[in-house]
Amino acid sequence: MEFEFDIHKIFLEPITKLDSTLLPQRRPLVSSSEAEKQIMKVLDDIGKASAKAQRLPAPITSASRMQTNQHHLYILKDCTPKTAGRGLVIGFLKVGYKKLFVLDRKGSHIEAEPLCILDFYIHESLQRHGFGKELFGFMLRIEQVEPQHLAIDRPSEKFLSFLWKHYNLRAVIPQVNNFVIFEGFFRDRKAPGRKLPPKRAEGEIKPYSLSERDFLRHEEGLPWPFSQGQSSLNRAGSLGSSPTRPRVIPREDEFVKSLRTCRPHSLQRAANGEQEDSSQRRRTSSLNRPQSIHH
Repeated sequence: MEFEFDIHKIFLEPITKLDSTLLPQRRPLVSSSEAEKQIMKVLDDIGKASAKAQRLPAPITSASRMQTNQHHLYILKDCTPKTAGRGLVIGFLKVGYKKLFVLDRKGSHIEAEPLCILDFYIHESLQRHGFGKELFGFMLRIEQVEPQHLAIDRPSEKFLSFLWKHYNLRAVIPQVNNFVIFEGFFRDRKAPGRKLPPKRAEGEIKPYSLSERDFLRHEEGLPWPFSQGQSSLNRAGSLGSSPTRPRVIPREDEFVKSLRTCRPHSLQRAANGEQEDSSQRRRTSSLNRPQSIHH
């Protein structure tokens, strides 16, 4: 990848290692502010190129991501005489330690913190020229790690073929996450993983005591309307409606008692179905109305 500025003035080595400070070990030949600006431009562009090659929705490598994570990024530049002018970037490799729960061959969960391959990209026009092997081998020497002890985040088929061809890594141990590990991952590790205790039987798992469950089950109900069932609350209609108060049905003994307190003539009329004539009610009303006195 070519840039408008001189790559040789910011990356003085064939392979340059960067961390969250974005400062190479050897000081660039330009000012610190200009070097930082140019390095951020390189990281953003190569990150976009890697995402496009892997068909990712968004880049997983950028200057801002490097500044906020404890990752190491190795940049390989072209040192051939034909690029003696401004130079160009061939590719990069990003690694970092992550805490993972991985499965061994027996299916046991093991907590480990391996060095992970997070992003790996060689420009399409420069692949199959040995640059990937050079860059990968340099990283193994600097990080002092064996290839079988690495965990690879979502490797492409091309990357898996690369590992098979150059490092004889072919026996994959299936995992439930996006990382891939190979046979030999748990063998001769400098920091052995910690095997997690087996899960207890389902009957032994008690988020809270049974007595608390019984108390909650028999606890006195809340006042209306909070004591209504979900079905009653759902009948409230649209948003903002109040829940419907349930219709109270009197008991039989209360109904009989209310009948005893009624007046006899009212009960008799109610039993015979008699109704007062409307004209009689109007005449009675006029007789009972006090007469006005005119002077």
